Amino acid sequence: FEAKAPAAALERLRAVQPRPILTDRAAHLPQIATFLDRTPNAAIVWISDGIEDAGTGFSKSLSELMTKHGTALTVLKAEQPPALALAGGEAGGQLKAHVLRAAPNGRDAGVVRALDLKGLPLAEMPFTFEPAATEAEIGFDLPVEIRNTIARLEVAGERSAGAVVLMDERGKRRRVGLVFGGTADQAQPLLAPTYYLSRALTPFADVQQSRGGQGTAEAIGQMLDNQVTVLVLADVGALDDKTLGRVEKFVDEGGLLLRFAGPRLAAGNDPLVPVRLRRGGRNLGGTLSWDNPKTVADFPPESPFAGLKPPADIGVRRQILAEPDGDLPAKTWASLQDGTPVVTAEKRGQGLLVLFHVTADTTWSNLPLSGLFVDMLRRVVGMAGSGAKPATGDGSQAKAAVLAPRLTLDGFGALGSPPASATAVSADYGDRATHDHPPGFYGPAEDGISVNALKADDRLKPLDISGIAGARIGGLGGAETLDLRAVLFSLALALLILDTLAGLWLGGFLGRGRGGSGNGLIGRLRSRPALIAFFAVGLFALSPSASPARAEGGPSVRAGNTESALITRLAYVTTGDEAVDTASRSGLSGLTQVLAARTALEPGEPAAIDPAKDELAFYPLIYWPIVAGRPQPSEAAIRKIDAFMRNGGTVIFDTRDAQVARPGGPPTPEGLYLRKMLATLEVPELEPIPSDHVLTKAFYLVDTFPGRYTTGQTWVEALPPAPTDGAERRPARAGDGVTPIIITGNDLAAAWAFSKDGAPLYPMSGGDQRQREMAFRGGVNIVIYTLTGNYKADQVHVPALLERLGQ
Repeated sequence: FEAKAPAAALERLRAVQPRPILTDRAAHLPQIATFLDRTPNAAIVWISDGIEDAGTGFSKSLSELMTKHGTALTVLKAEQPPALALAGGEAGGQLKAHVLRAAPNGRDAGVVRALDLKGLPLAEMPFTFEPAATEAEIGFDLPVEIRNTIARLEVAGERSAGAVVLMDERGKRRRVGLVFGGTADQAQPLLAPTYYLSRALTPFADVQQSRGGQGTAEAIGQMLDNQVTVLVLADVGALDDKTLGRVEKFVDEGGLLLRFAGPRLAAGNDPLVPVRLRRGGRNLGGTLSWDNPKTVADFPPESPFAGLKPPADIGVRRQILAEPDGDLPAKTWASLQDGTPVVTAEKRGQGLLVLFHVTADTTWSNLPLSGLFVDMLRRVVGMAGSGAKPATGDGSQAKAAVLAPRLTLDGFGALGSPPASATAVSADYGDRATHDHPPGFYGPAEDGISVNALKADDRLKPLDISGIAGARIGGLGGAETLDLRAVLFSLALALLILDTLAGLWLGGFLGRGRGGSGNGLIGRLRSRPALIAFFAVGLFALSPSASPARAEGGPSVRAGNTESALITRLAYVTTGDEAVDTASRSGLSGLTQVLAARTALEPGEPAAIDPAKDELAFYPLIYWPIVAGRPQPSEAAIRKIDAFMRNGGTVIFDTRDAQVARPGGPPTPEGLYLRKMLATLEVPELEPIPSDHVLTKAFYLVDTFPGRYTTGQTWVEALPPAPTDGAERRPARAGDGVTPIIITGNDLAAAWAFSKDGAPLYPMSGGDQRQREMAFRGGVNIVIYTLTGNYKADQVHVPALLERLGQ
C-alpha cells in the first residue's frame, strides 16, 4: 500500500476488478502494518461487503494495529449484504444446491439454473428463503443422461463467481449394473455380495441389480441393454460365447468391467480379467497360506487409489493369486503387505478391466465393511467414460498428479483464459479456490476437475466487528442529498429585506412625521407603490407556499393514454427489479433532458410500461433492460411487442452484460434469456451497425454506441447489400423503414442516468467521462432516427442531389 493523490486513487479504484475467491483479509495485515509505519498520520477506511471472510482474527488484529499507531479507523459495511452465493453437493444420490446469504436482505426468492458446457440451459429450479433463513436448499431430479451433461450451476441474475458451481467428472453419476454369479439366498439377502456393493455405490451411482431368478447371461444382457457404463460381476465364472462377445464389445467401446473374485472365478479360465490367474486361491490355513490375515499396503503414487490411507484393521484371509508376469507390477493398483496383488487393471480397447482379487462380501476379507471400500469404488467408477487411462505396462499412463488450469472464472462468474498467476492443482484437489488456484476447470476436458469459489459445506456469515474498539461505523448506502436552494434563497431575500429596512431607517423614511400618522410610515408607504410591491414580493417569496415543488423519488406513475398521445414520450419496460427499473427511469429522464436541450424535440417524462397491460402505440421507442432472474414475458406481452415492432415501433433490448460476455464463449444468462424470448418473435435478420448506417449520422456523426460499457456489439436489422455494380457509393444507407429492434449489451440507461442534483448515478467502466458524452450522442441519434426514419438518410445526400440538379 502507498499513499496517492485523491485523483490517482480514484483512477485506480475505477480499474479495480473483483477477484473470484473468498476474501482472506488477514493476509493483508503485514502490508497494512508496513503502510502505517511509513505513514504515521494516515487514517484507515475499511469498505466491507459485510460478509465474514475465510481468515480468522482479522478484526482483532486490525484493532491492535490501530491502537499501536494511534490511527483513526472508519468501517463502512453493508447492513444487509445483498450478495447471494451457491454451494453444490450431492446427498442421497440427488444433485443438490445450497443458495446462501449472510443475512436476510430482501432477496427471498430466485432461480438456480443448470447449464451445459456450451452455456445452454438444461434445467431451472426456483428457491425461496424462509423469513429469517440464510440458506435455501434445492434439488435437481434429472435423468442420468441430462444430469451428466451439467457443467455449471448458477444463481440467475447474479454476476459473481461465488454464485457459480462448476461440475466435473466427479459429479457425474454413472449407471452401474450388478450381476451376482451365485444363487441369492432370499432368506438372507444381507449376506449377498450385491448388498455390500449396492450400499457402497448408491451414494454416487445409479445402481441396477439383476432380478431374482434370472440367469447370469440373461442378467448381463439386460444390463447391457440398459446401457450401463459400469458392469460389475461378483463371482461370475465362465460365460457362453454370445454373452462373452457382448461383454468384450462393451469393454472395447469404452465400458468399464469391474469384477470381484469368488469360488467360480477361481475355478475357471476367464479371458475377461486383466492378469493371468492361478487356479484356486490362497487362503488362511491352506497349502499357499499365511499364519495371520494380511493387511493392505500403502497405494503406489501411480495408482488411482493414491492418497487413500488403508486402515490397519483391514485383513485379507483369502485371495486369487496372479501369475508373476513381467507386466504384473504395472497392472497392480493395490497389493498386500507381502506384495501380492489385491486389485489389478488393464486397458482393453477404449475400455477398462478392473479385478478385485477378493470377494465383494465378507467371506474372504473385511474390506467391504470399511470406508476404504467405498472410496476405492468411487474412484474406479469415476474412471468410467472419463478418458482416464490406467496403467498398461509401465505405469506412465495413470492420471496425472497435477492438472494445469484450462478455463477459469473471473470475479463476475464468466469463464475465460486463466490468469498468469494461476498454477496447477493436484488431481485430488478438493479445497475452495485461492489466489494461486482460481475457480475453473483444470486438466484436459475429458478428464479434468473443477475448483469452485466455495466448498460444498461453506456458509456465509455476517461480518463481526465487535473486536474493533473505537472505530466509527457507517453504512454503504449513498448519502441522501438535501436540496437547500429554497432555504438559501429565502435567507438571502430576508437579508435583502432587512438591509432595505435598515437603509430606509437610516434615511429617515421610517421616522414618525410631525403631522401625525399620515406623515409616518403608512403615509409614506402609500406614496411609494414600488416599495409596497417590493415588500409584497418578499413576503410571498418567504411564505411556505412559495417553496418549489419536489419531484417524488418513487417510481414514475403510469400516465394515461391521452397524455401519451399528445406528448412524445420515451418508454421503458418495468422488470420488477427495483435497481434496474430505477436505472431505466433515471437514464431515460437524462436522455429526455439532453434531447430537449440540444434538439427541437421536447419529449415528456418517460413512461414506465407493462407490455401485457399498456397500449404501446403511443411510444416511438421502448427501452427493455434484460434481467435474467425474472420470469419470461407472458404470451400477451410477446404478441403486443410483436405487433408494435411490425407497425413501425423500435425496441432496444439491453442485456447489460458487455463486461462479462466473452466473444466466442458461452452465452451469458441475460443472453440466454433474450434468446429464449426472441424465439417467439418475428425478428428480422440482424447485423452489427455498419459504418454507413443512417443511425451513425441521424444527428451526430458517431462510430459506436457505448453505454456504461464499450465492448458490447450493437445489432440492428440488416440493410440491403451495398451496390457492387460500380454505382456511386451513398454516404448513408437505410432500409425501407426504421429498424424494429436494436440489441446491445452496453447498459445504455446507466450511462444516461443522473440524480436530481445533476450528478451521474453510475461510473463508466473505463473511467473516461467522454464516454458518457458519446453515450448521450448515440442515444440522441437513436431517438432522432426512430422519429425521422429515412428522412435523415435523404438529408445526408442533399449535396449530391443539388450537384445533380445543377447538371
